[in-house]
Amino acid sequence: MTDVPAVLEAVLIGLLISQVAFVVTTVYLHRTLAHRAITLKPPVAFACRVVIWMATGTRPRQWVAVHRKHHAHTDKEGDPHSPVVFGFPQVQFGNAILYRRVARNPVAVSRYARDLPGDRWDRVLFNHALLGLGLGVALLVWAFGWEIGLIAAFVHASVYLLGGGAINGIGHKWGKRPHDNLATNNQWLAWFVAGEGLHNNHHAVTTSGRLSMAKGEIDPGWWAIRVMVLFHWAAVRHETLAPRPSRV
Repeated sequence: MTDVPAVLEAVLIGLLISQVAFVVTTVYLHRTLAHRAITLKPPVAFACRVVIWMATGTRPRQWVAVHRKHHAHTDKEGDPHSPVVFGFPQVQFGNAILYRRVARNPVAVSRYARDLPGDRWDRVLFNHALLGLGLGVALLVWAFGWEIGLIAAFVHASVYLLGGGAINGIGHKWGKRPHDNLATNNQWLAWFVAGEGLHNNHHAVTTSGRLSMAKGEIDPGWWAIRVMVLFHWAAVRHETLAPRPSRV
């Protein structure tokens, strides 16, 4: 395909899909399931489940287990994806491989996600990652044609995987550390990954529904949550602001 406007359209569609995936990841997988910072109405939670399945092929139970293990062993032996343990390049560019090592370990998943047992929907649909991804790509091709659809799918996959790697790689190596933990805050990254770049704040108060804690910090994921609260689709556990020691 040599039509530059069509390629640009495909790239923009892919970027938009990746942003939707990041929002659903932070709101549903991270803040709702992993940390119980938010409670979603059942129909909204199910819709998020479908979106994350078709956009990423992620099994929520596995994602939660990997993330909780990260918090249990942050930046030391046992952390599934720490740049301190594995080095920055492996986390940034091989985060999906590191993720799968824990996600495919039934003992680890059972230990860290025991409150999320599988159900009939998992057996029928959500345990089949390739089916979800295939349906997602098919929907793009049906809506925009095979060329634009496939380019958009490639852009989305690339951005989502690199963004996830950056949260764990950059977010534990470079940036500000206002709180006493090894994670970092990068506002520029937070813009790209629905607020997850404010990683130091998150490690300071893991059960807070909001990741922004100081003047000038912006958490785009929190905007989505506020809309859900406005429509009574979600309830927030708390918005605790951690004390901010004088650190740079």
